Amino acid sequence: MKMQGEPLPTILPIGGLSHVRGDTSIALSEQTVPALLAQTVAAFPEREAVVFREQGVRWNWREFAEAIDALAAGLHALGLARGDRVGIWAPNRVEWLVTQFATARLGLVLVNINPAYRLAELEYALNKVGVKAIVAAEAFKTSRYLEMLQALAPELATSAPGALQAARLPSLRCVIRMGEGETPGMMRYADVLARGAGVARAELDRITAQLDRHDAINVQFTSGTTGAPKGATLTHRNIVNNARFIAMAMRFSEQDKLCIPVPFYHCFGMVLSVLACVSTGAAMVFPGEAFDPEATMRAVSEERCTALHGVPTMFIAQLDHPRFADYDFSSLRTGIMAGSPCPIETMKRVVAQMHMSEVTIAYGMTETSPVSFQSSTTDPLDKRTTTVGRIQPHLEVKIVDASGAIVPVGEKGELCTRGYSVMLGYWDDEARTAEAIRDGWMHTGDLATIDEEGYCNIVGRVKDMLIRGGENIYPREIEEFLFRHPKVQAVQVFGVPDPKYGEEVCAWIVLKPGENATEDEIRAFCRDQIAHYKIPRYIRFVDEMPLTVTGKVQKFVMRDQMVRELNLDESRTA
Repeated sequence: MKMQGEPLPTILPIGGLSHVRGDTSIALSEQTVPALLAQTVAAFPEREAVVFREQGVRWNWREFAEAIDALAAGLHALGLARGDRVGIWAPNRVEWLVTQFATARLGLVLVNINPAYRLAELEYALNKVGVKAIVAAEAFKTSRYLEMLQALAPELATSAPGALQAARLPSLRCVIRMGEGETPGMMRYADVLARGAGVARAELDRITAQLDRHDAINVQFTSGTTGAPKGATLTHRNIVNNARFIAMAMRFSEQDKLCIPVPFYHCFGMVLSVLACVSTGAAMVFPGEAFDPEATMRAVSEERCTALHGVPTMFIAQLDHPRFADYDFSSLRTGIMAGSPCPIETMKRVVAQMHMSEVTIAYGMTETSPVSFQSSTTDPLDKRTTTVGRIQPHLEVKIVDASGAIVPVGEKGELCTRGYSVMLGYWDDEARTAEAIRDGWMHTGDLATIDEEGYCNIVGRVKDMLIRGGENIYPREIEEFLFRHPKVQAVQVFGVPDPKYGEEVCAWIVLKPGENATEDEIRAFCRDQIAHYKIPRYIRFVDEMPLTVTGKVQKFVMRDQMVRELNLDESRTA
């Protein structure tokens, strides 16, 4: 049995082909999420576990477990039972973290709602998976969550809390609001805690003991290439094991302290950060509700964090901050940069200027829980800055051409993943599940290469998904929405390079004959209906789209034209 900090064996391609299998010398865990947590609580009850600086919360592992049980008891008292779906819609708050583990304690399926979602997206997500209860913040920035729920369910105004019957949200029965305010038809978070006061912990233990590691435990929405978001459905086994191997790649132990500015609703925050800490007893430090570069730097410096997570945009914002030199990064050792392509020069600066000599890069997708490749703390710097590392344990990856044949080492093709990490499927969508998972292989849609040493490089996308600041954006979804505008005849959406976010959204629009429109008019149409990061930054009104001789739209022609027109620079990435 290998120890946590020992490097894994070198994994080389099989038979000169772009085909790798991860190490299997460390056994897979068959624990559920609550069992994993209980093990850590038993091992380190008095060690610091959770720090929410903005909310003034500091808990050790025992106190964290007590907070989880208090909410789980309340949810049980509300009648929520194994398999019921519970939504969570909020920025990074302690209530989000507690809800993640309280739902798992009862076998409830946590449904992550993107904090940037607006009405159309919220309505779709809640109805697609039949959310029975939702825990929501009052508001954050320009998002007024409770008001949006009231807009979709005006019946709240006259409903008894917990007994909602809403025409547009037929499954939703209970809205649990954070904060001290009172809202008609909604329960307060504190009220739910009070309801659970009479529930014995032995009753919670009985429920937890009946859970199965293969049960669905989490639904995370990914934007869909065919317009509607897809609910990637993950199990205990999926995310527990992925978290364990991510922690091992960073050589985590209970001595570590991780600064987490990435969002909970995303696999990055929930699995790579939170569950990786839970698997090892490392402390979790949350600088604030959303990323702020100075709050993050202050948290690292004052809490003496040993690790830091972030998408490239976050690291760039810290490195380029005017007060960067005021903060002490000497406690840092490791961390993860992931979520979108990582600029090679940024990686080098993080190593040199932020003291992160053992920083790693990770690659994956929500549908694979999420990480498939991760660089090691012991990999040479050039491999850690130019690749996404080697394959994770117990996984198998092949790079295939258009016919499905595995390509030789070094050749480009679609990356396909097989193993414990592959999701159960897309919730209530057999067709799209069958399209994505074939013979157990998750077809990622990413173009990649694997070199002779087994290191992987992501070189593009089979389809035209773009990644803006760590957010996956599928142009088809935005196109479908813009088609609803009464003046729009045709629209094509694509990504163009951006130094801050990696990519930005660009839309080319053909208007209906006789119509006129402005860029601001199109953006106003999007506002409050789709998430802010999907709203096109660049809009061009054109007479026609560039087409091939067979009539297919040539997005690469549009992209190249915009790169020239806007004088954009394409940075090298791993």
